[in-house]
Amino acid sequence: MEFSLLVSLIFILISTIFVPQLRALEYTQGLGSSTNPTILPSSVSVIPSIGTTIPQFPPPPLVPALFVIGDSSVDSGTNNFLGTLARADRPPYGRDFDTHRPTGRFSNGRIPVDYLALRLGLPFVPSYLGQSGSVEDMIHGVNYASAGAGIIFTSGSELGQRISFTQQIQQFTDTFQKFMLSMGEQAAADLISNSVFYISIGINDYIHYYLRNVSNVQTLYQPWTFNQFLASTVRQQLKNLYNLKARKMVIMGLPPIGCAPHYLWQYGSQNGECIEEINDMVVEFNFAMRYTIEELGRKLRNSSIIFCDVLEASMDILQNHDSYGFNVTTDACCGWGKYKGWIMCLSPEMACSNASNYIWWDQFHPTDAVNAIIAGNVWNGRHSKMCYPRNLEDMIV
Repeated sequence: MEFSLLVSLIFILISTIFVPQLRALEYTQGLGSSTNPTILPSSVSVIPSIGTTIPQFPPPPLVPALFVIGDSSVDSGTNNFLGTLARADRPPYGRDFDTHRPTGRFSNGRIPVDYLALRLGLPFVPSYLGQSGSVEDMIHGVNYASAGAGIIFTSGSELGQRISFTQQIQQFTDTFQKFMLSMGEQAAADLISNSVFYISIGINDYIHYYLRNVSNVQTLYQPWTFNQFLASTVRQQLKNLYNLKARKMVIMGLPPIGCAPHYLWQYGSQNGECIEEINDMVVEFNFAMRYTIEELGRKLRNSSIIFCDVLEASMDILQNHDSYGFNVTTDACCGWGKYKGWIMCLSPEMACSNASNYIWWDQFHPTDAVNAIIAGNVWNGRHSKMCYPRNLEDMIV
């Protein structure tokens, strides 16, 4: 009798303490041996309790997927696979990224869509050319953005290969068709209609087209007329996305490129003053885009489209840089020449030691720290209101 009682006690002890711990160990070892390099939004934590460990999983994502269309402001590696001068696959790009390695992002660290993916509870979405093409790789979203791309097909052509706005939407069309073949038409439509589309494009239509006066465009189009043309083109492409079941869209305006180190150098800014004639064009573009987006949102049934004025938020950072923790507002962290705006970032030796003090990473692109601020504003207006008529959190929650 006593022997049976002793056996029972030993069995209970093993089943309540050692077995769960072994299972938890197997589970965490399985995570560590995974070959999937996807960066998760949060790690799995283990909360101890009396005699057992229980794995705690992160909450489900707020949306099924994040799809990104745009230029170098959100390129996560597309141009690594193209013959182009617009590449960020070498140090010091990516030195402050999660992996401390260049990934193709035009920043020292993360880009805005990385921060927003975490807010949405999603992993960092892969570039279209950097994944296998399987539905499993694309189920949480795809980044189609390509550095040098513009709204106009030929914008950025002098840099080499790039995937234009129209071509990126065609790539999404191919993705949607794969989803339909894999999960059925209705399930694919439901996934797309509940996902977020983030679109950031237009800067190269100025940097590499209008301001360079390609094909004598400045004679043919005054800035306001050119802006209207760009806005109408974006409007048609957003309608195309809507016809492909996209319903939740975030459209980013242009940043104050007249304050970028390259133009401070090129236009001979004496004390770091922004080039107002360039910023005036950006203001007009953003105004035209905001009006276009508001009108389109009223016409497209069951759509939720927001416009985020990047210039508005960026000027707040520039004018109140001390409160944001920046002490270098005109020079790029990496580059060569006055304001580090003459020659692009080519080697680690050209970079500053601490990019977090800088607003600009290279000739045209902001630092990771600025990208985090912009993403926070897109999400909930954390630092300043820049999205209309609502922010992203209000759109989806």
